[in-house]
Amino acid sequence: MSSESRFLRHSRQRSSFRLGTALLAGRTAALASRLTGRGSGASIGGRVTTTLDPKAFAELIASRRIAAVTGTNGKTTTTHLLTAAIRNGLGDDGSQVITNADGANLHHGIVSTLGRSLHAPVAILETDERVVADTVRLGHPEILVLLNFSREQSDHNHEMAFLGRDWRAALAAAGPDGPMVIASSADPLIVWVCQRARAVVWVDTNPRWTADSTLCPNCGGVLIRETARWHCPDCPLSQPEADWWVDGDEAVSRKGDRHRLGLQLPGHFNLTNATCALAAAVEIGISPDAALAGMRTVISPAGRYATATVSGTTVQLLLANNPASWTECLPLAVSDPLVLAIDAAAGDGRDLSWLWDVDFGELTGRTVICSGPRALDLAVRLDYSGIDHVVIEDLAEALDSPLLDGHWDADHPIDVLSSSTPFQQLRQLGGLA
Repeated sequence: MSSESRFLRHSRQRSSFRLGTALLAGRTAALASRLTGRGSGASIGGRVTTTLDPKAFAELIASRRIAAVTGTNGKTTTTHLLTAAIRNGLGDDGSQVITNADGANLHHGIVSTLGRSLHAPVAILETDERVVADTVRLGHPEILVLLNFSREQSDHNHEMAFLGRDWRAALAAAGPDGPMVIASSADPLIVWVCQRARAVVWVDTNPRWTADSTLCPNCGGVLIRETARWHCPDCPLSQPEADWWVDGDEAVSRKGDRHRLGLQLPGHFNLTNATCALAAAVEIGISPDAALAGMRTVISPAGRYATATVSGTTVQLLLANNPASWTECLPLAVSDPLVLAIDAAAGDGRDLSWLWDVDFGELTGRTVICSGPRALDLAVRLDYSGIDHVVIEDLAEALDSPLLDGHWDADHPIDVLSSSTPFQQLRQLGGLA
């Protein structure tokens, strides 16, 4: 054996030993986090692993078939739907497909997920917008699902255009080895990003919220929207013809195929999430029937739309963090009274000015309980909209309020729409975490 061959072999052995040691330390940290009730341990476990082995993300994400799902809204649910579709299509017994089902979607969370199963050949990864470029560059995903861009907390993802620029550059650098992209044709920034992609399957997601896409990302012109389609009058950028779209409860392909979705999840936006997942599964090689059979088993991805009993009250949990997601979720909150919970911790975003972009008009005539540490901010916003409301900051107390007595039963729970931090608290109070 040449000296060069011996050096490479020893280098690989050292790398494998370092990664194994780092993963063991990370798993120990994650276990300690769970035992002390501090959380799932996904983040701290990945943090410890990558501190000990800075190359862990690159090593763990390589040499797998990867489908990555990203977007401001819907990525957790779409990841669950796609995972269910692929597992059912492959007849997976749990050893072939790994996913970050808990939503830990930054570098550390993905390292924790992949480190749990070193030999699973397929990874379905929910990917934070800030991790997409690294995922494309280091993981060479087979499929990349791009759902949407929406204005998120100013202290979270900053300007959407910067993220779009990074995604576009990553897809351009990937060239002919880049992923097959499943993308929303209704989002101008997504369309601009995908101009550099190797290949794109377009899904018309027909969102209710379009206020984040008024300017052309290509030239800065004011976009024109006509009959639910958009185009730029100042440059060639326009909405592409869709390969998939939703018609009623059916996903329809340009080829003329129609597939009943039959989901257990509410909302039109989840029909479009499922259509994106179906398009991705088909590109991977899963039959539509097998993919849909899997997706129909998804009930409450990471607690979304779950029912639970908190303080003796049966509630349905809804999650929303920005004007786009609140616009989509408010129509699902049909109970009277209902509870809206707001915080401004790191996971929610510390700037709550986005509340003023949400149209709360459809709550007129109903009683709203404002809860969470920033309930007063929400109360001021509702006051300006003329919505009847009371403030009970403590969530457990809010759900034990006499205002709820006689207004719910097992079949008709009280709807609780909340931002991330109260949502996680509700999961814990309801025994779902």
